[in-house]
Amino acid sequence: MTDNNDDKRVETDGGLTEDDIHTTAEVGEQYRATVYRDIDYESLEVAPETSEYPDTDGKWGFRKYDMPKVPKVSHLVGPSAIMLGASLGSGETMFWPTLVAQNGWGLYWAFWVGVITQFFINTEIQRWTIATGESIFRAFDRMNGIWPWFFLVAGFFHVGWPGWAAGASEVFAVWTGVVPRQDWAIIGVATMVLIWLSYQAGPILYNAIEKAQLALMFIAIFGAVILAFIAGSVSQFANVPGGAVNFGALPQNMDIATFLGGLAYAGAGGYINLAQGIWAREKGYGMGTYQGRIKNPLRGSEPEEVHGGFTFEPTEKNLLRWKQWWKVTQQEHFLTFVVGLLVVATVAMTISAQYAAGTDQGAINMWLDVIIPQLGGVQTQLMYAVIFIALFSTQYAILEAFVRNSVDIIFEGYGRSAGWDLSRVFLGLLTLFTLWGILIIVAQFQQPWILLVIGAAIAGAMMWPYNALVTILNTTRLPEHTQPGWGRIVAMWWATGFFGYFTILLIGGVLNSPDAYGLSFPMFETTVGVVGSAPGGYALWVFALVVQIYTMYRSATAKMNASGTVEGADTARGFLS
Repeated sequence: MTDNNDDKRVETDGGLTEDDIHTTAEVGEQYRATVYRDIDYESLEVAPETSEYPDTDGKWGFRKYDMPKVPKVSHLVGPSAIMLGASLGSGETMFWPTLVAQNGWGLYWAFWVGVITQFFINTEIQRWTIATGESIFRAFDRMNGIWPWFFLVAGFFHVGWPGWAAGASEVFAVWTGVVPRQDWAIIGVATMVLIWLSYQAGPILYNAIEKAQLALMFIAIFGAVILAFIAGSVSQFANVPGGAVNFGALPQNMDIATFLGGLAYAGAGGYINLAQGIWAREKGYGMGTYQGRIKNPLRGSEPEEVHGGFTFEPTEKNLLRWKQWWKVTQQEHFLTFVVGLLVVATVAMTISAQYAAGTDQGAINMWLDVIIPQLGGVQTQLMYAVIFIALFSTQYAILEAFVRNSVDIIFEGYGRSAGWDLSRVFLGLLTLFTLWGILIIVAQFQQPWILLVIGAAIAGAMMWPYNALVTILNTTRLPEHTQPGWGRIVAMWWATGFFGYFTILLIGGVLNSPDAYGLSFPMFETTVGVVGSAPGGYALWVFALVVQIYTMYRSATAKMNASGTVEGADTARGFLS
């Protein structure tokens, strides 16, 4: 099985050279868009059920083919820009600046810890795709067919009620004055239509969202850097180092669920994170380059097939290519997602701390009614632009992530066997979800209280099971050379434990909030220190502990059992591999 870009192979003294591992500059440039290599899937050899290849769980097999050559990281930027866009308008310009304005810089440690945690979560989600070309939902289906449908339902409760469409529209109405502030719904409808139309810009649906998000992120980051120098808040940067190392500090009387929710949203959170692997497949990361991209049926585009899973023989060449693919995709996510969040969010926090200290306003009102009126002409316009772009990019990316995740689940769970066309399923759900959003905006419906309760909890709560599942998946189903290193396994243990802790506190809080949610079940009361919880609360804590121990045991034993089972695996391994 050969890589069809291997027509030039340079060897010296029988060894491999850079030409065997990395693409030429010309081929690398193709990754600035997306790369698909059409191969005859049915003619490929099915990988045997041995330790050198992924575990099939008794389902469809993996076809053997070479890991493709590796481009430069600068050619791969894209999937993480979309994830950055999904994050900026939620926690990074809304929740965290408000939290710092209200409580001071002592909480900054929690922000950057949350961002780094999501870096590990997101890159582990895309590990399976890079190694096999399958989405994370296909992987979950191998473990148990109920999981993809569970996350689809949970995802709808998370982002299915499009309240996230309101923020950008209200800011744009105030900024431009094209409509009165109370008539923001007109702008809301226009933005939903604009997003739908943007997908018609080319034959490959992913390319439209990537190009738009890259442009929006460049403007947002550039604008934030300028604001750092001209907004009059530069003195606030002196407080950042102290807050960054103030580990564990919480203000008195602070609602723990609010704080933990902020830590959960130091990134996109919930259903959105699960799109990272699908975006990696569409871009052509690793073995994903052999999977078809979703095309636009309205443009008469010839469809490309999304096949079953792929795997590669652990030869020295493939192991070195895997190692380099893993390196450049981690770099892409860190330099785009992590650095972008830290820059934009930190600048936003300095401005909110300078101009809105002690505010009791919500995030949108804080920016529009408290901070911006205090700024000068240029600063005002730039602040409006950055906040609008942050909110609109989130609206754009949430719609994209919801549709792309849901289409993958529906198509693989039912549509493929029913003979549906993947591109038409995508366009149909995109259209339906856009119309649903427009209906909610035009009708000015208020979110039903039960959806408010579930939606507030589900983003963080759904991250608990999928962090555990991803940790177990990548250690028990992948062969030794593509498994995560011990450093990453420990990071995922932390992520699973934190979101489990957060979920149990949230469940206990919701079940004992008669004023907020109309629920009063004192037997399920939970406390921050665990001790002092009610009997039902203790039962919840025991359940969380069992999940944590099970996750750690399964992943640790699988990692140890895999050691030494693949010849030459050390070539691709490392502490953070």
